[in-house]
Amino acid sequence: MRSEYLFTSESVSEGHPDKVADQISDAIVDLFLAKDPESRIACETLTTTQKVVLAGEIRCKPVYDMERWPEHHGWAPGARDEIEEVVRGVVKKIGYEQDGFHWAGLEFANNLHGQSAHIAQGVDAAGDKDEGAGDQGIMFGFACDETPDLMPATLDYSHKILQRMANDRHSGAAPFLEPDAKSQVTLRFRDGKPATATAIVVSTQHKPGYCIKGDNADPKLYAELEGYVKGVIADVMPRELLSNETVYHINPTGAFEIGGPDGDAGLTGRKIIVDTYGGAAPHGGGAFSGKDPTKVDRSAAYIARYLAKNIVAAGLAKRCTIQLAYAIGVSEPLSLYVDTHGTGSVGDDKLEDAIKSIGKLGKLTPRGIRTHLGLNKPIYAATAAYGHFGRKPQGDLFPWERTDLVEDLKAAVA
Repeated sequence: MRSEYLFTSESVSEGHPDKVADQISDAIVDLFLAKDPESRIACETLTTTQKVVLAGEIRCKPVYDMERWPEHHGWAPGARDEIEEVVRGVVKKIGYEQDGFHWAGLEFANNLHGQSAHIAQGVDAAGDKDEGAGDQGIMFGFACDETPDLMPATLDYSHKILQRMANDRHSGAAPFLEPDAKSQVTLRFRDGKPATATAIVVSTQHKPGYCIKGDNADPKLYAELEGYVKGVIADVMPRELLSNETVYHINPTGAFEIGGPDGDAGLTGRKIIVDTYGGAAPHGGGAFSGKDPTKVDRSAAYIARYLAKNIVAAGLAKRCTIQLAYAIGVSEPLSLYVDTHGTGSVGDDKLEDAIKSIGKLGKLTPRGIRTHLGLNKPIYAATAAYGHFGRKPQGDLFPWERTDLVEDLKAAVA
């Protein structure tokens, strides 16, 4: 590893158009799982100026059953209205009440339909056949000791800056902010550790006048916004990382009044690097939001993070990447790969054997993953902004962030 280098990660706020789409898709997942824990959901969302469109496949008998409600095209009475209410509620909670995107006035279209029977026959358990993976693919998990959350520092700080700004917007402490925002943090690393922040970028949608360019520009109002953002950065980031070397870019375009789905269309699953490790680790390519936990794009990525985090938390490595691979309809993973990047206290092959030996993991089958982590619950809306990883496990939420496998791993490699 190089002794010194720069690395950058970005985050986007809950009001970013792609994140609006992710939050809507995961709210639909939660709605269906709350009605039937065995629901199958693949919900995609499109957001644009005053429009939200849903598309995808579902199986949830309390909501959709062609034999029971053929006169309603399969939908239970009131189900379509409930889905629309959930969608508008997500947009309202984010805070969109703008001419170009308003929770009450947006046009809504629901194009969800029944799940393919051919997919179902591969995924469902039947006879001697265990539940199979919902799709083929490769999934990665990662952890490192750069932050207390065992996440890459550049991404961790990028998320936390925007979370703090969103909290202040919702509380009224920063009334000049609007929902759409992006952040980016560049750190200089020395000997593998964060040493100093060289550049921090924050672009935030704002009320009219809080800009330095355009017809509404007011230098005093912009100075207020700039001072506020720098204050958030100073509160969020470790003091030793901020120095005279740090360059700030606050709304570098000069104005950001038009934003959210009115400024750019949003789609589910377009922020997969923001959702995971900020580019510090590989990504298998599959998005998370809108998918039930039989889809290994989601559940296997969660267990891979869980395993990597517990390896680092156990002191068995300072940095760990795990890859899993699955085939649609096949229960057990095709491969398990552990790479501790030369930081492990035991061999990577020994860690692989240790993982395979821990019975509670259920051989890392889709059923085993869902059972161990408790994934058949409406827990996904909370994941859809500010990252799926590095979050605090609370009750049923973020179970893949628990470090309750530490002692099992230590015993297995002893």
